Amino acid sequence: MPVIRPSTDLRNKYNEISALCHSQMEPVYITKNGTGDLAVMSIEALDRITAQFELYRLIDRGFDDARNGRMMSLEESSRRIKALENDK
Repeated sequence: MPVIRPSTDLRNKYNEISALCHSQMEPVYITKNGTGDLAVMSIEALDRITAQFELYRLIDRGFDDARNGRMMSLEESSRRIKALENDK
């Protein structure tokens, strides 16, 4: 269930909003004049979401490679990795 708070709570109850963001690891939605205006979250929650988006982007890139025939066998991958390690 999303946490929704009025914008005055940012000014008057900042520590409470901060504690909610950190304990819930979800955004707190801020309203202005009864209408949605902002979403506030902890840096840890933002980092987690950013990492998820990056993972999804890489997975999508892998699917695109597979659709377009840009693949190699496990044996070929292993051979290339070993060759790179030997070049060090």
